[in-house]
Amino acid sequence: MKQFVFLLIFALSFSINAQEVKKDGKVYQVKKDRIFLDGKDVTDILNIEENKAIIKQANAISEELKIKEKTLKKAKKAEKEAKKAEKAQKKAEKGQKRAEEALNKKEKNQNRVKQLQSSLDKTQKKYNKLKKKGKLSPVDEQKWLEKIEKLQSKLTKAKKKL
Repeated sequence: MKQFVFLLIFALSFSINAQEVKKDGKVYQVKKDRIFLDGKDVTDILNIEENKAIIKQANAISEELKIKEKTLKKAKKAEKEAKKAEKAQKKAEKGQKRAEEALNKKEKNQNRVKQLQSSLDKTQKKYNKLKKKGKLSPVDEQKWLEKIEKLQSKLTKAKKKL
């Protein structure tokens, strides 16, 4: 697409310099106010009415080409703006995705903290219950205390992540 637009503009720039006008089966080239036929200047040879008609037709073609060129520039500008808008939309979508991921991570960490807290509470209650009944040997008591300590350290780490 870009190559096509470039070639079109390139061709238009050449045609702006010399306008080709067909009149009476002959192809005249108009450069500024001079009229050429097969590379020879025929401005002075043609009568005034023919000169005016050929120049008028060349000016009309030139205006038409200018309008087409402006249209192409506007289309190119619109295409650039569309790409820019698309880029901005992708950037916004990416930011939204990051925010959603962060929110999910936060929720996951909160659930982990709740789970660890409940596990710690249950373990402490069970330990206290067994201790009151006197069913803990010194070895078992040491194991329970280590278990509680590990749960507490995991809970503090999980709270730090929040």
